[in-house]
Amino acid sequence: MLRFALILAALSPVPALAQEAATISVEVVQETPLGDPGGERFVAEGRSDATSLKAIAAYGPFRVLDSGRAALVDVTDTATPRAFAQMLIAFPGLRTIEMVECPGTSDDTANLRLGRMIRRAGLDTYVPQGGSVRSGAVELFLAGRHRHAEAGAQFAVHSWQDSDGLEPSDVADNDPVNLAYLAYYREMGLSDGQARAFYAMTNAVPHDDALWLSKDEFARYAPLD
Repeated sequence: MLRFALILAALSPVPALAQEAATISVEVVQETPLGDPGGERFVAEGRSDATSLKAIAAYGPFRVLDSGRAALVDVTDTATPRAFAQMLIAFPGLRTIEMVECPGTSDDTANLRLGRMIRRAGLDTYVPQGGSVRSGAVELFLAGRHRHAEAGAQFAVHSWQDSDGLEPSDVADNDPVNLAYLAYYREMGLSDGQARAFYAMTNAVPHDDALWLSKDEFARYAPLD
């Protein structure tokens, strides 16, 4: 079920940003009968104080810091694309997503959709010193028009797992779900070779484990600005 949902997310046309708030609720309802809203993928350990950041507004896991910056401080879920669209409508001057405490996602399908929204909006992604970007949140970091990370930023990666317990090694290289992830990475600006190397690196780590990377180690697979 999850793999079918991911294929739909990868191949279906992306509506204009102005239509997101109006259409996302319909799309979520359409996915519900499949029996799986999207697999969860996150690494729990991280900062416990991030959600208390001083902010002028909150939209799901996002905290608006000022007219140009919003911080991501929690797990994304099925409702996050709609919350993100509402945030952009309310704060059209946003230019940067600061990734402070980003454990991952409880809905991989919605998470990839959110990444495409970030990319289409032309936002930069930035990990401050001590910031933590893990699991499904890595896809969101890759979505930045420009990607920046300070020394001391941490990244954690591992493979996906679907609702049947299957991981990338359990399916063929040309399985549609594998092709969907590679397509996403190319959309985020990686070359085909970079996309394949990055995906292979993440898939080499079992879902129940995590590989921790420094800024410089991460940049070997996905260039930073």
